[in-house]
Amino acid sequence: MESTSHNDWIARSLKSVWHPCTQMQHHETMPLVPVSHGRGPWLYDANGNRYLDAISSWWVNLFGHANPRINAALREQLDLLEHAMLAGFTHEPVITLSEKLAARTDDVLGHCFYASDGASAVEIALKMSFHAWRNLGAADKREFVCLKGSYHGETIGALAVTDVQLFRDAYGPLLRNVHVVETPDARRAEEGETAAAAAINAARRAAQDLEALFQERADKIAAIIVEPLVQCATGMAMHHPAYLTEVRALCDRYRVHMIADEIAVGCGRTGSFFACEQAGIWPDFLCLSKGISGGYLPLSLVMTRDAIYDAFYHADITRGFLHSHSYTGNPLACKAALATLAIFEEDQVLDGNRERAARLTAALQPLAAHPKVRHFRRCGMIWAFDAVTDDPAFSRRFFSAALEHELLLRPIGRTVYLMPPYVLDDGEIELLAARTIAVFEQVMGATE
Repeated sequence: MESTSHNDWIARSLKSVWHPCTQMQHHETMPLVPVSHGRGPWLYDANGNRYLDAISSWWVNLFGHANPRINAALREQLDLLEHAMLAGFTHEPVITLSEKLAARTDDVLGHCFYASDGASAVEIALKMSFHAWRNLGAADKREFVCLKGSYHGETIGALAVTDVQLFRDAYGPLLRNVHVVETPDARRAEEGETAAAAAINAARRAAQDLEALFQERADKIAAIIVEPLVQCATGMAMHHPAYLTEVRALCDRYRVHMIADEIAVGCGRTGSFFACEQAGIWPDFLCLSKGISGGYLPLSLVMTRDAIYDAFYHADITRGFLHSHSYTGNPLACKAALATLAIFEEDQVLDGNRERAARLTAALQPLAAHPKVRHFRRCGMIWAFDAVTDDPAFSRRFFSAALEHELLLRPIGRTVYLMPPYVLDDGEIELLAARTIAVFEQVMGATE
């Protein structure tokens, strides 16, 4: 028999909580999961059922739930300072975090501006780009460029540079027009191309499309925003690092800012700490959120160059970047981020992830060879494949079946992806692979 708390939590939540990214009516047939606690890669509901968090709770949890080292850092900070405004004040956690992140870019991106969530970071980067150009006497540069299928958040500015119609359609009248250019999605092979050639050629064709736009409009364009290596919310569309190299060169040639949205793909997710490292480039703005606090507390930031910072440095207050929110640079969130960085440094996490990735990739090979699977792919600690199905309910049915197999998996349309925490042991890797295969077989079998 289900516990009283289990049913009570569901009833109370449905009555009082408006859940994100959700058609609430669907919960009439697909019950909520009332989570009571987490340990490592596992979440537990109020009845004691467990679920392997194979998507890191929307891509944020890097080192497991209730991580003892992050917990200890937060307990220490709680006795010192929970929060202080960052306008006119500063504190050690935000200083040290800024220094450590800048050092990871060899101080090319030496200035950090803080916010609370990914969309806010994107808003900051867009505003900062426009304002920097205005301060430099190029106020006509106020247009922005994004990629087909891109996702950068759901606030008004971030949504304007998002090309996922599910999120945009209702709010079109509120959004400013932007330029949408070709995606370098490696799945966009032309007839006769091998997979390796397709990735390079897709990057080349997308860069050519971008250059054609720059040739026509560069004097009006402030910035292009890209998700380096993986366009996540459009279905884990992966591309070759050569595209980023080309974009950086084009931005330099045509005087356009490059914004790298590493909110989902930073913090080791693609195999390097920053995804841009794999292309050997640094953008003008780099947005971080999600994993930077280890999945503990809301935190985001924008890293930028001296030249951008210097464009605002002036006695005239109107030339300053007058953007803020109450919890900017929160000490607790910064302390969680510092504990997260310490784990990266002390445990040689990136090396360990290469070994985990190799083992999980090998265990998933039956899916790669499955006749109902297309484009099995991996980038660092992200795996994805596309199901051959026309079932419009595929994602919801897959999610429900995965819960029955003790997995938290949430497909994007017909794309199934895995983005697990960096703490899986060999047994959990085998379990994740075997049960993902079993869920896929079950769901696809039911549609035949």
